[in-house]
Amino acid sequence: MSEISGLTALELRDALAAGELSAREVGGHFLGRIEALNPSLGSFITVTADRAMDEARRADEEFAAKREPLRALHGMPLAYKDLLDVAGVPTSYGTAALPAQAAEKDNALVATLSGAGAISLGKTQVPEFGLSCHSENDIAPPARNPLNPALSAGGSSGGEAAAVAAGMLPFGPGNDGGGSVRIPASACGLIGLKPGLGTIPSDVLDGTLDAFGAPRLTVSGPLARNALDAALLMDAMIDPSQGTFLDTLRSGGIDSLRGLRIGVSTDSPFASAYRISLSPEAHAALNKAIETLNRRAHHVEEAEIYYDTMYPETFSTVWTSGLAAARLPPGREEKLGTLARSFRERATAREVAVSLAAAARLTEIAADFRTQWGRYDVVLTPAMAHTPPEIGYYTSQDADTDYMRQCQYTPFTSMVNVSGLPAVTVPTLTTADGLSMGVQIIGRAGSEIQLLALAAQLSEM
Repeated sequence: MSEISGLTALELRDALAAGELSAREVGGHFLGRIEALNPSLGSFITVTADRAMDEARRADEEFAAKREPLRALHGMPLAYKDLLDVAGVPTSYGTAALPAQAAEKDNALVATLSGAGAISLGKTQVPEFGLSCHSENDIAPPARNPLNPALSAGGSSGGEAAAVAAGMLPFGPGNDGGGSVRIPASACGLIGLKPGLGTIPSDVLDGTLDAFGAPRLTVSGPLARNALDAALLMDAMIDPSQGTFLDTLRSGGIDSLRGLRIGVSTDSPFASAYRISLSPEAHAALNKAIETLNRRAHHVEEAEIYYDTMYPETFSTVWTSGLAAARLPPGREEKLGTLARSFRERATAREVAVSLAAAARLTEIAADFRTQWGRYDVVLTPAMAHTPPEIGYYTSQDADTDYMRQCQYTPFTSMVNVSGLPAVTVPTLTTADGLSMGVQIIGRAGSEIQLLALAAQLSEM
């Protein structure tokens, strides 16, 4: 039992499928890990232990009945960010301004993964409304980094990432609107894949544009300890009846990948508004990746990329416009945190024409990103600009300083959401203090498998 959390997600899936482990053994083990570690790491807001063990019992009964075929994620434990509805479980959205009410039905992604046989152990910590690159709010303890609990686990999927990195979960689904999978993956030493818009069917049930006509930013993606585990979860998120990602990687897709034209860039579209400075650790992580990719017979060169100076203002307008429509109960506005309150006030005061114009401009900027990056097979950037900051680094500041610091820590992530293209962050360096730093690889449309193959190559350094 003590070795279960040391298995990869793929090894665990195979052990469950072979009957070497029961779903109840696995669920009980990970619930025990949560009980032991969550008080110091703040990964989970809600733990649904009884419900999980009930589902595990049913999974074992299903296995004993030899129902065929066995579901793709039979008995696999995971959890969901507290932004996604799980029927019968409260959803807090990380805010004190809304009552945490039990959801009536599952979010579409939750329904897909539950249908694939996954068993939810609970809901994980997020920032208020998922707005920030940390996972701190006013309703529960912050999500702390397992590599150093004094530091942030990143966000908005920070609770999820911390749980995976600490062995409280074998892998986990996150969602990413401005870096929310890639940021905590980088902070906690995991692989984090942001698929292209539309790759996960449940992401685009409401279309590919937001209410103002801007590109829809948020997509779902896996947080995992290695590329094969990420591929396993991706397959389930897309279509549990298929194994395209995992089969491709395991049948030579990693070693056969070579000769890509890779453009390296340390430029950020936020540089026109803020001072963007890379730490020595960020440079070292990037250089290690370049060395490995060169050894893998790829062609690495400096990329010439020029970003629209209107990006910071345009993105901020689009990012915050939806808050004007948030329905808050009477008298609850004052319970919003500093950043969310400021963003909502600005969005409410903004004329609709301004939001519409920003959406149109961002659509043009997105096309320019795709054109410039498209000169290369993939584009390589640092993952983050520096090592994870301490808890409270953002939330102790006024709203403008908070947001500026977030952009300075994550200067390369939101632009990929705007483009609609896929990207993956991969750890490539362990610092002298035991922290993780890595790189981001931006791909062309439909290149998610290629990105995971590159992630696997970089992980074999």
